[in-house]
Amino acid sequence: MCGTLLRRPAYAGVVPKTKKAKQDKDRPKKPKVSPHSPSHAEPDEKGLDFPRAWVEFPDPSDGEQVFRCDLTWLTSRWNCIFGSGCQGIQTGRADDGCCTLGAHFSDEEDEERVAGHVARLTPEVWEFHDVGRASGWAEVNEDGDRQTRRWKGSCIFQNRPGFAGGVGCSLHILALREGREPLETKPDVCWQLPIRRTYEWIDRPDDTRVLQVSIGEYDRRGWGPGGHDLHWWCTSATSAHGAGDPVYVTYRPELTELMGKAAYDVLVELCEARPASQLPLLAPHPADPSGPGRAAQGPG
Repeated sequence: MCGTLLRRPAYAGVVPKTKKAKQDKDRPKKPKVSPHSPSHAEPDEKGLDFPRAWVEFPDPSDGEQVFRCDLTWLTSRWNCIFGSGCQGIQTGRADDGCCTLGAHFSDEEDEERVAGHVARLTPEVWEFHDVGRASGWAEVNEDGDRQTRRWKGSCIFQNRPGFAGGVGCSLHILALREGREPLETKPDVCWQLPIRRTYEWIDRPDDTRVLQVSIGEYDRRGWGPGGHDLHWWCTSATSAHGAGDPVYVTYRPELTELMGKAAYDVLVELCEARPASQLPLLAPHPADPSGPGRAAQGPG
């Protein structure tokens, strides 16, 4: 959940069942770039292929599904550095962060939910309020999908540097001003990044089936072939791995929404046991301060 310089309050929300979510609901639209053009990644990115530690456990709330979670990612010290070193996904547009392409709505319900919050945006919170009200804030792209409108090179909801109401996503700023979680006001794809949730039916030897829900890092590959051509991507960048708390703590609201509270509570126990059980830490994130060859850090 990136794109603002402001902080958020504690979370208290209602969680839908994971199984009812669409399998592509947390997948951003693939960038329209050639998979064969050279990558513009900066040197602080550590790459895509390295050892990872995964854990699997049954969903306490649903006997027909299991969670498979990437502990390497969830216990990493990644944090959003929008406005504080973020290089942006497009060359020359660092101030956009990951908002350059706009946000593709996952479905009609997603757009309708966002519309209800857009109605409360004022010119003091939203820099392009008058433009959005006069000529619309959503559009149909060349693939026929609906998304937030791009205005002057980026998402129309993104306040640019110098705006008195705050730099970054106006829907995010609205949520913080109202004491809400930003996941309530922003499009699905915006608040889920850079967590990736995928689904796979697993056929077991005893002829039973379970739905495996994987929770992990949304790296460059998550964007499809075009992800390799993003100017910069933060999840494996050392400059974005300096948080005081690990991802499973800082992304508690989002993970609770994606997994359900009971499953998230199990995840917390497993994440807390990870640094306490083994030193040096097995399969740390290479972008972390506690990466290979460095001292491991506890959850605090």
